[in-house]
Amino acid sequence: MTRKGNPQLVVLSAPSGAGKTTICKKLVERNPDFRISVSATTRPPRPGEVNGVDYYFISPEEFQQKIARGEFLEYENVHGNYYGTLRETVEELLDNGFTVLFDIDVNGALKIKQQYPDAILIFIRPPSLEELKRRLRKRKTEKPEEIEKRLQRLPEEYQKAVFFDYEVVNDDLLRTLLTIEKIIRTKQLTGTHVHQ
Repeated sequence: MTRKGNPQLVVLSAPSGAGKTTICKKLVERNPDFRISVSATTRPPRPGEVNGVDYYFISPEEFQQKIARGEFLEYENVHGNYYGTLRETVEELLDNGFTVLFDIDVNGALKIKQQYPDAILIFIRPPSLEELKRRLRKRKTEKPEEIEKRLQRLPEEYQKAVFFDYEVVNDDLLRTLLTIEKIIRTKQLTGTHVHQ
């Protein structure tokens, strides 16, 4: 594996449907030195999701035990399910020279920034509220009331976005990927942030 600079922690947060999961997967496809931090969750798998690849699917009891043992960098109850980042997984990736991407919500992002002040926080915005609603409906993975629950979080998410290092509007996937890659590579090579 070719190293392109110092491994980084890069947190991508966005409202549901803004495309952060797709962006993370594409970034890893395009950059062999990137890896996605696989979160643990108590929610049931969606069709096609694989344990250990998409998430570590664990019981609420096991999740609580891991909280008690301090095994999470951050965890959050989102829409009635727990999600958390396992400290051991992240540290192992960093030790092996990988830049670690996080696909987590805004609260989790800010908790990671507290523990790793050098982490890069990137907030992904949808082009518009209408487009966001369209993408959520198109996914067909949630019932209308679940979509409504996700939309109710928008004001809180946008409020917390001001604490992020960057905001990127995902109106064109390739342009979004190139922008994020530039942000990460600049920080890796120079230790400084890109000026937008």
